[in-house]
Order: sequence, then C-alpha cells, then structure tokens
Amino acid sequence: MPGGNWGRRQLLISSLSFLAIGASHAAAAGFDSSQWSAGWNHMPPQVQPGGWTFFSPEEAAMIAAFADRLIPADDLSPSGSQAGVAVYIDRQLSGPFGQDTGLYMQPPFADGLPGQGPQSPLTPAQRYRKTLAAIDQYCKNGNLGKGFADLDGAAQDKIITAMEAGTLALPGVNSKAFFQMLWQNTKEGFFADPIYGGNVNMVGWKMIGFPGARYDYRDWIDRHNEPFPLPPIGLADHPDWTPPPTQS
Repeated sequence: MPGGNWGRRQLLISSLSFLAIGASHAAAAGFDSSQWSAGWNHMPPQVQPGGWTFFSPEEAAMIAAFADRLIPADDLSPSGSQAGVAVYIDRQLSGPFGQDTGLYMQPPFADGLPGQGPQSPLTPAQRYRKTLAAIDQYCKNGNLGKGFADLDGAAQDKIITAMEAGTLALPGVNSKAFFQMLWQNTKEGFFADPIYGGNVNMVGWKMIGFPGARYDYRDWIDRHNEPFPLPPIGLADHPDWTPPPTQS
C-alpha cells in the first residue's frame, strides 16, 4: 500500500513525471471555455476554501482519512488532508471532471484493456459517491458500526490494502478501480497548482524542490542534487497571470 515512508519515497519518484501532466490535467478538468475573452491568458478561477461543494461531511471525513493514510505526515511534509487533498478532490468532483464533461458516455460498456481507462456508465462523481457508501457500510458491518473514518490507522490500512489488491468485495463497485482513481486524485491534490485547492502553501512542490509556475529555470535543469535557490510560485501569485473575466 502507498503509505508510510515507502509511499512517500514512491511519490517522490512518480511525481517527477506526474508534474509534467498533472497541472494540465487539473486545468482541463476545471476550465470552462465559455469564460474565455480576448486578451485573457487562461488562468482558471481560484478555489475558495471553506465548506464542501460535492462531499457530504461524512464523505469528506472519509476522503481526509484516506488521504492521511496514503500520504501520512512526516519530516518531509504535512499529511494529505493537511495539504488540501480532500478540498481538491471535492472541487474536481463538483466540476467538469466529476461529470466526465467532454467524454463519450454512451453504451455499450464493457471491460477494456488496462490502457483504455474506465469503461463505465458512471461518472467520477457517481463512482466516488457509490463506492464511498459501499466502503463505509462494509466497515460498519464488520466493526461494530464504525465507519471508515472512525477506524484506527491499522484497520484503515487493511481496507486500503485490500482495495489496492482488488480483494475487497463491495456490491456493485470495483474496489481496485476506485483505489486507482483515488490514488491518482490524491497525488494530483498533493502536487497540482494550489489554485485548484490542494498543495496548500505549495508543500508538495517544496518537498521535491519543484519551482512551480516560474517562466524559465533552464539554467538549473542539469544541476542535479543542487537545491533550487528560489521559492516556488503558483499561478495565483504569478505577476503575468490575470484572473478570469467577471461574468455579467
């Protein structure tokens, strides 16, 4: 399971390639082309903290618990929930990503090859809602009424390990496929630009020394094992970005 020190080291390795695509994935998921206007340089709206736009309080507690087991706090960084992972996922699920906007969602549906991605009539938002409910009920049935968020860390790890292995039998949902989506979204929330609600205070970028949205850092690309001397910059703090136009 991607938790503890092993998981953090794996994140360090996998994030190097993820960062090349993570920001563009999040931008595509949250960008509404109807808001475009001449002269605007396409910065997406900044996620505002506070409250939940998709999750119920119970679902949010589950996602926070998952995030903290997948990315526990240690000497390298805060935990996943402290870094805003749950907020990031919440905002993505209440937006175009959650509804699979722009994707073909008509039948027939059949299991495809691994590289073909999900072949399901359910949108990501529906998959999250249905699977979280199934996991919580599974936990309550076997733990004297305790839901996933109320279990201790060891019990949560057993559930996550079974999900990752595909051995957690849940009615009507694929626990392994959900784990893969949750793990991907967790990494996105930890490493994407803070404008999307995660990576609070750029903790993910600071952990791996990523410079963020700086225009040019080519002089440092080949200087391996040397820390980049400047702090990272997010889209919202960059002087060359402007906010989206106000809707009239």
